[in-house]
Amino acid sequence: MKINDPHFTVSRVLPAELSELQQISRDTFFDTFAGFNTPEDMQRYMEHNLGAEQLSRELENPDSEFFFARVNGEIAGYLKLNKGTACADSRYAEALEIERIYVRKEFKGAGTGQALMEKARARMQELNLPWLWLGVWEKNEPAIRFYEKQGFVPFDSHGFMLGNDLQTDILMRWL
Repeated sequence: MKINDPHFTVSRVLPAELSELQQISRDTFFDTFAGFNTPEDMQRYMEHNLGAEQLSRELENPDSEFFFARVNGEIAGYLKLNKGTACADSRYAEALEIERIYVRKEFKGAGTGQALMEKARARMQELNLPWLWLGVWEKNEPAIRFYEKQGFVPFDSHGFMLGNDLQTDILMRWL
């Protein structure tokens, strides 16, 4: 399934879709990071950061936006964007942050990540923000390669707490 297929859509996540957002958030986070972290740290992170209450607060925040990528109506991936006070690193609040961009493993390689990235770039331009940035775990080599292919370059780093484990995220930007 390619992104120009009429059965492929990218649309804003609605508050009524909270349970679907929580499900894909947990599924894709677990698939991506469980093999590299302790079960306890994964559980703590998912309970705190991907719980229904937290996701509901994020959905209601006017400085955050979520988008689903769907293939034949099935949720294939999602994107979370932040601006202003919602940015994970206040030093870069003047730009648009991609806080989360995840694709279900069965939809990888089909253009889903590319479509979500294009949505982020379009929102950056629509919001008249100067640049786009994201944080990626320094050990997530497939994601780093994907972002480099998208034209992102490293410019800084910051800490990221996964449960009780302080990890390092490489910050990358696209102008």
